Amino acid sequence: MPTRHPNLTTMDELYAPTLKETPAEAELISHQLMLRAGMIRKTASGIYSYLPLGWRVIKKIERIVREEMDAIGCQEVSLPVLQPAELWQESGRWPVYGPELMRLTDRHEREFCLGPTHEEIITALVRAELRSYKQLPVTLYQINLKFRDEMRPRFGLMRGREFIMKDAYSFGADQAALDADYAAQEGAYRRICERMEMDYRMVDADSGEIGGSVSAEFMALAEAGESEIVYCDCGFAADTEIYDQETCPKCGAPLHHARGIEVGQIFQLGTKYSEAMGATYQDEDGNDKPFVMGCYGIGVTRIAAALIEQKHDDRGCIWPASVAPAQVAVLALDAEGEVAEAATKLARTLAEAGVEVILDTRAERPGAKFADADLIGCPWQLIVGKRGLAAGVVEIKKRATGETHEAPLAEAANHLLES
Repeated sequence: MPTRHPNLTTMDELYAPTLKETPAEAELISHQLMLRAGMIRKTASGIYSYLPLGWRVIKKIERIVREEMDAIGCQEVSLPVLQPAELWQESGRWPVYGPELMRLTDRHEREFCLGPTHEEIITALVRAELRSYKQLPVTLYQINLKFRDEMRPRFGLMRGREFIMKDAYSFGADQAALDADYAAQEGAYRRICERMEMDYRMVDADSGEIGGSVSAEFMALAEAGESEIVYCDCGFAADTEIYDQETCPKCGAPLHHARGIEVGQIFQLGTKYSEAMGATYQDEDGNDKPFVMGCYGIGVTRIAAALIEQKHDDRGCIWPASVAPAQVAVLALDAEGEVAEAATKLARTLAEAGVEVILDTRAERPGAKFADADLIGCPWQLIVGKRGLAAGVVEIKKRATGETHEAPLAEAANHLLES
């Protein structure tokens, strides 16, 4: 196989089977566009395979999450998806979690579940290892598959039975340590959302089956959201199930109503799991004390869907540069000759400068190339045609606005790098 630049992919080589028609099963825009753009394919109800373009988006979201977790001192681990029932029985959640817990029995009649979350596993992991207050606080996280036996899996990546999530767990000596961990995670979550240009609000929330006394959700504002929230320009936000007034309790201004997609949630667990599972450390006086815990989840695959719900038009996806499958699509309006050669050279120049590029030199009509480029949704398009080449210029299109302008071919790469 010939060597390729790692930042350069050609549409001839790329496994991205785009669709002209919208599959009948797809109700939400994000589901429709991810199928049409060749990013995902359904394997079974609520279970999807990620194709190269979709997987690029997922890995970039993971990278942002990982960078922000590492920046606040969290340490990455990898925990088993298959979890023994005994640990869930210790915590008391095995009989009460509900039908969403995917349970199975092995050949020796031992019961297990496919983890929707990992409080039990992580508590069992540290209880024999973290023994002294001098070792605290510690926050461990993973980015891993999760499972939920949804009654009605639907909406593509929005509500699946198998999904990718980042979950972090903090272990501290007291409430002050938990407050500090919780605040650090809140800050990291805000930066994650902002780096992906997400329009979001943080709202007070119910802890639900996870438990604990304090919780907040991060909501991506979108019409497709299953939750209704109210928010104020001063920063206040709440779920309408918790707060049903029409004026802001902080500043008295009228509240805005919106729908939201939950993309993350943070919890103060306190000693719920550590007490139930005998997870203790020794304090300065040599007394055993239960860890004061927090847990912090963010839906990696759900974020991908939420971003499309916020950023799309009738032609396709409009990805922010931080998570786009590539930054630039270079379109050669002729498949051969000087046009293709100029487009290839331009694409390679950008790739060597560190820009991820998708090059389209297929023997397709220009309209088909434009349609696929808009559907996939890279932030920029560089269009090379005979007329422009004769004049020594290339057309530059910004996907988000559709605005176009021309730049000298010799300066096009630098022009894009500086924009």
